[in-house]
Amino acid sequence: MNSAVRNARNTEAWIRRFHQGPDDGPRLICLPHAGGSASFYHPLSAALTPHVSAYAVQYPGRQDRRHEPCIDSIPELADALFEVLEPWADRPPALFGHSMGATLAFEVAVRMEERLGTPPAALFLSGRRAPSRFRPERVHTLDDAGIIDELATLSGTDPRVLREPEILDMVLPMLRSDYRAIETHRGRPGDTVSCPMTVLTGDSDERVSVEEAAAWADHARGGFRLRTFRGGHFYLNDHLREVAAILTDSLAVARAV
Repeated sequence: MNSAVRNARNTEAWIRRFHQGPDDGPRLICLPHAGGSASFYHPLSAALTPHVSAYAVQYPGRQDRRHEPCIDSIPELADALFEVLEPWADRPPALFGHSMGATLAFEVAVRMEERLGTPPAALFLSGRRAPSRFRPERVHTLDDAGIIDELATLSGTDPRVLREPEILDMVLPMLRSDYRAIETHRGRPGDTVSCPMTVLTGDSDERVSVEEAAAWADHARGGFRLRTFRGGHFYLNDHLREVAAILTDSLAVARAV
């Protein structure tokens, strides 16, 4: 299989587009949290239309990719996604990631700059501490009940899902794999990117302190902004319009530079 065909098939598997944005406007790739899927970003995609073309990543092992094996390694996920996005280098997209997706977005951005010499247009990192701020976390080693308790605590999962044994049987292996990926990952503390970086966080997020979020500044060489919102780990569900406005304005500025 030649590289063009392989990349086309990879794009179809990995990337979802929910709304038609401007073909010649800013492009934004959205990376979900642990246990998340591309559909998590449907509301944000709608809020960004028609100013930004939003695309959401679908990791293996969930929804329409549920029959594929999960990838329980951030470096492997980043390598696979970099390959998918490599053909987009002629007009580099911006990256937005929440929680695990923020760490993954940063790793993809580092690969783009190191391997292509071209960083993303901008980097938006939400609900995640900087690589230089470590916390020991072992959710992936808990039993099923422990993982379900974690989901309930974060308030990012529909409570009805947590009461459906058949659904839980389907999603728990994927959840454990995602938590293993992010909890065992150790980024290189000295990694930096040269694109503009905006970090967004909730002021009462038990998984990320404001200080831990602010430490992303040590990894930014192209400008850094920190935006804090009222709320916990999934603050963005309550501040969708504000987040969309920040993304739209930031991408307009980045494009004008």
